[in-house]
Amino acid sequence: MEHIVLAVILSIDGFSAVRLWQPFFFFFVCASQMVESCDCQRFHQRLQPVMLRHSTKATMATLRNCMRAIHTHGAIRVPRNVAIPVRAASRFGQFERLNPPSLHSVDVTKWKRREVPIEIERPPYAESGEPSEWEGHIPILDQIEIDKMTTAGDLARRVLDMGGKLCQPGITTDSIDKILHAAIVSEGAYPSPLNYMGFPKSVCTSINNVIAHGIPDLRQLKSGDIINVDVTVYLDGYHGDTSATFLVGDVDEPGRALVDCTKESLDLAIAACGPGVPFKEIGRVISDCAAKQSFSISEELSGHGIGRNFHCLPLIYHHANNEEGIMEPGMAFTIEPIICQGSAVGIQWPDKWTITTADGGRSAQFEHTIVITEDGCNILTD
Repeated sequence: MEHIVLAVILSIDGFSAVRLWQPFFFFFVCASQMVESCDCQRFHQRLQPVMLRHSTKATMATLRNCMRAIHTHGAIRVPRNVAIPVRAASRFGQFERLNPPSLHSVDVTKWKRREVPIEIERPPYAESGEPSEWEGHIPILDQIEIDKMTTAGDLARRVLDMGGKLCQPGITTDSIDKILHAAIVSEGAYPSPLNYMGFPKSVCTSINNVIAHGIPDLRQLKSGDIINVDVTVYLDGYHGDTSATFLVGDVDEPGRALVDCTKESLDLAIAACGPGVPFKEIGRVISDCAAKQSFSISEELSGHGIGRNFHCLPLIYHHANNEEGIMEPGMAFTIEPIICQGSAVGIQWPDKWTITTADGGRSAQFEHTIVITEDGCNILTD
């Protein structure tokens, strides 16, 4: 990530949650501009994040709060767009770095949301924005549930394929959101991100240096962009979740290498899954893949269990870790590595959703929902 960050990592009963605090907005802006104009390595050595780790016995309420934190904000708030060059060559290649349009806090929960036909089944949070409480165990799905998740996953994949075809120079991400929203509801499904903890749109669109949770807006895609489109649908009581990073027009070689490595890391991680395999094997495989090209891995956002709930246990860490837990048949979860060119530390914008890299490097992500079987695993979003 790209500015001074004070990070506190709480290790609670084997699960980790990250909370990042922000100092002063003005200093962040100055630091952001300094990164591209000075010795970046020395800059980051001087502004290293402070990370504190401690263990404690937590109540389930505390655990739920930590789980929710990891899947919503996970990074500090900061500004963007303050006299920064629109498109400049840097050590990360040739692309436009995105910055927040304002230093002022933005309440996106008050934005007008796209309508969903009344007859479509909604998840419990659709009206209130409040997700269900996390259960203290990993759900084991029966065949009927797996079949329903397969149907939801297939729809999510088809919508994502449509989104990928839309990623051309000149289209706005808000237009992509509008088209994909219409496609989802036309299939009798609900777009899962819509009003999840107040998220105002139906898909996430994360461009270039945006790590995750990018909110579709009126910015037009440009040749040289890379964009992650994250699609989740709620159909017949179950969620299907998938994402991919697409190349827009002529992307430079460093950008292509990042996207290729991220896709490869997901493929290798899925191939490693099966009954009896430790969850931590996913992080080991992804870390090895990223390290070969000197890329970093976001440790602030994780994969997650999925089914009737959008997010549930287990948490899937994509970096090397020593978390406990073994895969069992019937467990369904996402694997969604976020790989970064430079630092993977993330900074949250004033909209309280968008997270960008602190050093302005690009980020890529791919995601599938899988279910563990008796002899391996099945990809439900392929």
